[in-house]
Amino acid sequence: MEIVIAGGHGQIALRLSRLLAGRGDTVVSLVRNPDHAADVRATGATPVVRDLEAASAGEVAGDLAGADAVVFAAGAGPGSGAARKDTVDRAASVLLADAAERAGVRGFVQVSAMGAGEPPAPGRDDVWAAYIRAKGEAEDDLRARGGLDWLILRPGRLTDDPGTGLVTLAEPPIGHGAVTRDDVAAVIVALLDALPDARHRTLDLLNGGTRIADAVAALR
Repeated sequence: MEIVIAGGHGQIALRLSRLLAGRGDTVVSLVRNPDHAADVRATGATPVVRDLEAASAGEVAGDLAGADAVVFAAGAGPGSGAARKDTVDRAASVLLADAAERAGVRGFVQVSAMGAGEPPAPGRDDVWAAYIRAKGEAEDDLRARGGLDWLILRPGRLTDDPGTGLVTLAEPPIGHGAVTRDDVAAVIVALLDALPDARHRTLDLLNGGTRIADAVAALR
C-alpha cells in the first residue's frame, strides 16, 4: 500500500511509518518543520514539508495523489495554546479530509482522543477543554463524509513502555487506562489492512487481553 501520514514526526507516526515501511509499504510523511525530515527518513518514510495550518486543500491533495489511505496523526502538542488546538487538531484534520476527497483517497484513519466532544472533567484547564472540543469537532466532520472509508481511533493514556500486542479495542465507552504508543501504531497498521470492511467506526483503545489481529478481525 501507499500511505500518507499527517503529523509525520509525532511519536506514534514515527513508529507507524517504521512498521509500514518495514513490511514494504510506501510511506509519505507530512511534516511542518524541515528539520524533522531526517528523523522521518530514518524510519523508511519519505518526508514532505507541508504546513497544514497554511496549506490549501489543493496543495495537500497533490501530496496524497496515488495513495491508498491517509492517517491523521497530527496535533498541536504540549505547550500549545487553545488557538492551535483548533487550527491543528480540528482544522488540519478537516483540511486533510477535504484533500483526500479531492484526490480520490477513500481510506482515512484519524487518531483522536478518549472523551473527544464531551465536557471536560472537573479541574481541567481551558486548553484541555479546547483540545477535547477540537477533537470532537474533527470527528463530527469525518462522520458527515460518506465518501470516505473513515475510522476514528481514540487511544487512552499514552506510554512509552514496550508494546504488548494485547489490547481492548471497541466502541466507547470501555473505561479508562493506558496504552503503549507501540501498540497504537500496530493497531493502526491492522486497521489500515481492514479497510474498507471495518469502516465508519469510532473505537476506544487500551491495553488489554486480546491480540491485536483478533481485536481488529472482530470489527469486520
